[in-house]
Amino acid sequence: MLMPLLTLSFSQCSSTKKLQNDVSFAIGDVYYEQNNSGKTVFIPLKSNPKNIVLDSIYFQGKKAKLVLEKETYVGRFIKESVEKPDMIMSNEPYAEYGNKAPKLPKKTKFDLKEDECIISYKENLASKYFKIRAVKKP
Repeated sequence: MLMPLLTLSFSQCSSTKKLQNDVSFAIGDVYYEQNNSGKTVFIPLKSNPKNIVLDSIYFQGKKAKLVLEKETYVGRFIKESVEKPDMIMSNEPYAEYGNKAPKLPKKTKFDLKEDECIISYKENLASKYFKIRAVKKP
């Protein structure tokens, strides 16, 4: 009784992350720029798809929301501060109370090469994923 339920639940999880081989919209050459504040990925549209909204991008181990700007979707990856916060180290139990726990890097759902990204999009309210290879840095 329990085994069919577990099998069904695992099959549902894997289908939600399945990459699409073909998409019903056309995009141009995807590229990214890097500056002091982080990286920005540009996804130009060749056609204006109906019933499709690009949602998020997974790139170089991070995830960002996509925003439509003049027929180009843009994903901004803001660089986190490399400055270490002040931390109190003491043998007194209450002296370290104000220290903040370190932020651990979040793992993304996908294992990608440096020049690959995954686009999450919604088509007729269904979430889908598409891999783009050879993201260029001009």
